[in-house]
Amino acid sequence: MRIRLFLAVAVLAASVALGTSAQEKEKDSAGVVFSGKASAKDVGLPFYPGSIPHKEKDNDSEGMNFNLWGGGSGVKLAVAKMDTSDSPDKVAAFYKKALAKYGKVLDCTNPPPASDSGKDSNALTCGDDKPDAGGLLFKAGTKDKQHIVGIKPYGNGTTYDLVALGNWSSDKH
Repeated sequence: MRIRLFLAVAVLAASVALGTSAQEKEKDSAGVVFSGKASAKDVGLPFYPGSIPHKEKDNDSEGMNFNLWGGGSGVKLAVAKMDTSDSPDKVAAFYKKALAKYGKVLDCTNPPPASDSGKDSNALTCGDDKPDAGGLLFKAGTKDKQHIVGIKPYGNGTTYDLVALGNWSSDKH
């Protein structure tokens, strides 16, 4: 999973989410937040015990927290990339349990066959999402409020990405 990809998704989602009428834009304020860090609260998931921020280069940021809102609509993207000395299997077991608070946990490492998505248009699917080579990928939530965990071996341990992606609109019921 790459932070640039999620930023592109966030910008696209923001353009869709903020496409509201002039009347709606008058009723709410607008704003933007961008930070090079994301906390466990920002991503909506705990950090794996004993983990530390992942940095491939000294000037890498520890993550990202992006929020954009206006006109009763908005988008949020929070990403934290962390390292632990534990195995990918241990980290996966921890996050499967943590993700369950958001609903059914999808294993996009081995995605289930596509089902009839017409039953629930906001149901989360794996879609084209796949893990990095040799990694694992899990998702939970809805299309409008997703929590994603990407896990892969790194040296003698594991690196993992925690992602919260959401959009909202006052005209959604």
